Amino acid sequence: MTANATAERTAGNRLFVLNRTIPSPEELRELHDLEERLIASRVREIEAAAPDLPDRAALGRQMKELLKAEEADPPEFERVMAEDLDLEQFKEVVAQFAVDGLTESESFLPIVWRLPKKAKMAVFRVLIDEFGCGNLDQAHFNIYRDLMTELGMSLEVEDYLDRTNEETYAYVNTFFWAAARAPRPEYFLGTLCYLESSILYAFKCFAAAARRLGLKGARYYTEHLHIDHFHAKELQVAIREFDAEADLHPVKVWAGFKMASEVIGGATEAAVASALKAA
Repeated sequence: MTANATAERTAGNRLFVLNRTIPSPEELRELHDLEERLIASRVREIEAAAPDLPDRAALGRQMKELLKAEEADPPEFERVMAEDLDLEQFKEVVAQFAVDGLTESESFLPIVWRLPKKAKMAVFRVLIDEFGCGNLDQAHFNIYRDLMTELGMSLEVEDYLDRTNEETYAYVNTFFWAAARAPRPEYFLGTLCYLESSILYAFKCFAAAARRLGLKGARYYTEHLHIDHFHAKELQVAIREFDAEADLHPVKVWAGFKMASEVIGGATEAAVASALKAA
């Protein structure tokens, strides 16, 4: 790993830690500086290069095209995960996503007050599912804990901070930024819309690997393959209602959507690479 890569990895770790604390004024300035360098600057680049998106219909076409293209041409690392990883290697993948799975959807909560009422309700319906409708056994973060328990892994987020890839931090930190500090809520609608829509194909390799390895914890992935069909629809409703209730900026939804594609795909690819190295 190069010196620059090490510095970036440390930056992602630091930003994640700051996102999960009540920062002092000095730490808040540090947080904003890290988000500008690691996230906001890239989002602006995507926005500047975006196709012409005069309205929500044009936005919808672009999003569908991206999802369709990704599903039709899955990357090699997805095949490797589904077919090749042994149990110890799959544990490394699970470990690489621990900072996400053990805190799942907590970063989404600040978006609620930022949305107009009908868009808020659509997103809140997603959040209700994410937290198991108040039932701990059904909450997604707890289902991830069940998977990790089955694998004999620590359930403490802090135990994974120093081993987590920068790419995973990029994914998780992007959602903290989009929900709480992005200049417009459309960025969050784009990021979450991509996540909920892409899981319908991107999680198939995770589920295939977990089932092949005989894990009861495959439920974590199969549950997402089931419920996120509905979540993807709710995010489309949220975007539609935002358009009706407020001044929708389609290009900002697209920037969040495309950014999510980059960071989520990058996190999965890096996790598989770490698993292969662990062998």
